[in-house]
Amino acid sequence: MDALRLDNVSYVYSDGIKAIENVSFSVGRGERVALVGPNGAGKSTLLRILAGLYFPTSGTAEIAGTPLTKKEAEGLRRKVGFLFQDPDDQIFMPTVWDDVAFGPINLGLVEEEVRERVANAMSMTGIEGYEERVPHHLSFGEKKRVAIAGVLAMRAPILLLDEPTANLDPQGRRDLVKILDSLSETVVLATHDLSVAFELTQRAIVLKRTKIFDGSPRELVERSDILAEANLELPSLLRTMALWRTETGKAFPMPLTVEEAVRTIVDETRGQ
Repeated sequence: MDALRLDNVSYVYSDGIKAIENVSFSVGRGERVALVGPNGAGKSTLLRILAGLYFPTSGTAEIAGTPLTKKEAEGLRRKVGFLFQDPDDQIFMPTVWDDVAFGPINLGLVEEEVRERVANAMSMTGIEGYEERVPHHLSFGEKKRVAIAGVLAMRAPILLLDEPTANLDPQGRRDLVKILDSLSETVVLATHDLSVAFELTQRAIVLKRTKIFDGSPRELVERSDILAEANLELPSLLRTMALWRTETGKAFPMPLTVEEAVRTIVDETRGQ
């Protein structure tokens, strides 16, 4: 059984604007998938459908094997952890502990289970000691950690992350990537940052209102036509490696990470 499935899903806003059109794909249990595309491509709308927050205008959506309907929506939402792009849209309680505990408490868990989940989630996100702090007095990166802790405390089998590294400084971005890389749940993340997509996922779906590519990141980096159509730019490291490959006539596969790039350079220059 797939964790998520969309069949010919379209969504039209009340003003008649089409956000997404005839999108079909499935996500297996435990799979990590990146939704990439330019601003306005429909990534956030699609995530909200996968979370059961929006209903398709046409087509069908399934969450954990159950069709998304108004009758089933409330129960299905418990299977999904949703991270909003802006943490201020997600944190609202007077203290960090209250915010992280909000979801587990509303699941009706006993106090001991709530405290265990909160402690574990705060440890995973590196915010131990923040329990009594006021969330809205924190930095943007700290707020992001609180929001993620709240999602993790729900222990939902499916995680949907909307631009999780947006507006973070380099260290905050690196810390967040490490947190996300440690997860074992099914993950779908929407991002326009290809370096994040390449680090965290094994599959990339390129969205430009409709699906224009579905494959591995390694396949995507070789598709200059798709990158151009979706207004996507390779990270500077990959652009450098692509230029070096062209200038030298070498035929190595494009590296996706710094570590891969270093290994490629060593291999390709050995003996010169």
